[in-house]
Amino acid sequence: MSKRTTVAFATAGAVAGVVGLGVLAMPAGAGPNPTLPEISAEQLVESVFKASPAALGGTVQVENNLGLPSGLPNMPAALSGDSRGQVWTDGQGRVRVSLPSSGGELSYVNDGSTSWLWDSADRSVRKSDNGAARARHDLPELADAEHQAELANPVSAAKQVVSAVQEYSTVAVDGTATVAGRSAYEVVLTPKPTERTLLREVRVAVDAELRLPLRFSVLANGTDQPVLQVGFSELTVGQQDPGLFQFSVPAGATVTEEGAEQDQQDQQKQQEQQRRHEQAPFQAFGSGWDTVLAGRMPAEALSGSPDAQDADAQDADGRDADGRDADARGQSPAALLKQVGKQVSGEWGQGVLVSTAVANALITDDGRVAVGAVPEQVLVETIGQLK
Repeated sequence: MSKRTTVAFATAGAVAGVVGLGVLAMPAGAGPNPTLPEISAEQLVESVFKASPAALGGTVQVENNLGLPSGLPNMPAALSGDSRGQVWTDGQGRVRVSLPSSGGELSYVNDGSTSWLWDSADRSVRKSDNGAARARHDLPELADAEHQAELANPVSAAKQVVSAVQEYSTVAVDGTATVAGRSAYEVVLTPKPTERTLLREVRVAVDAELRLPLRFSVLANGTDQPVLQVGFSELTVGQQDPGLFQFSVPAGATVTEEGAEQDQQDQQKQQEQQRRHEQAPFQAFGSGWDTVLAGRMPAEALSGSPDAQDADAQDADGRDADGRDADARGQSPAALLKQVGKQVSGEWGQGVLVSTAVANALITDDGRVAVGAVPEQVLVETIGQLK
């Protein structure tokens, strides 16, 4: 992932469904602020990137204050309410991440030579040899899982954020904190005056001993509470059970292996996914905190209605497995967007603006999409650049 694209993901969150707004969050840890030796911001940030990987395991508690509108098509369950995940690493490249999903649990395991993705909802397993050239083309789900695993780990997620916005920020050390029982420095990155963004600052709690990020928080303008945050609520540093980094295929599971022969239906599905990707690539426009992700959606993405097979999959409250209202399933994504967003127009055309506490998304009637943690005007300027 390029640095400019990482800026957009770090500030606006990931593109999810038609709107594409989301990021993991967790509350601050309790405890008195420790007394630690003074250190400059430059020294602290440099030590973070030079720190050696550590073996650790812990719980990542998720709390969402994004203010995402309800009823959006394909909205992941993790983007609303509270949830938690588990992260383990041996410090030598082996990792295990377990995340909740709308229908069960996703488990990503990298044993050092092979990557596995287990989805308990449909009892499917995706397998790939590490470094396989075709993995990201034949198994896009596994590539997405790797990225989600990185974002779910406060260590790697915070490093991505700091790397993406450091050049465009004023960096300072702002006191100390206790996170998951460990003493930490608080690093604050504030957008430079030239940055046009809805965000006020990013705060990263850095372990005083290991120099590993334990938590990062994003604060938006006009609020005193973090709107985005990811970090450990429980953490154990040291050797982890080696069995955590081994994976055994559950009985009755369907396994798809990178490079294995697939039936015609799977091949057609992959070709269709590739075609859609080629038709609707998202590019990064601008730089820094005001970077915008923009591109075109396929016509069927806005005009098509949800799959009919979901019609019977609803709970007692009239909601389906993805958390959508039953009444919303029969409507096109474009119709749903008009319900949750504000209709806008200009020289660029007509469309819908969907706003959250941390980002805006502009979706035009002809399928252009721009997403960023920026004011509406920045999205309008970006939309005008799309042909």
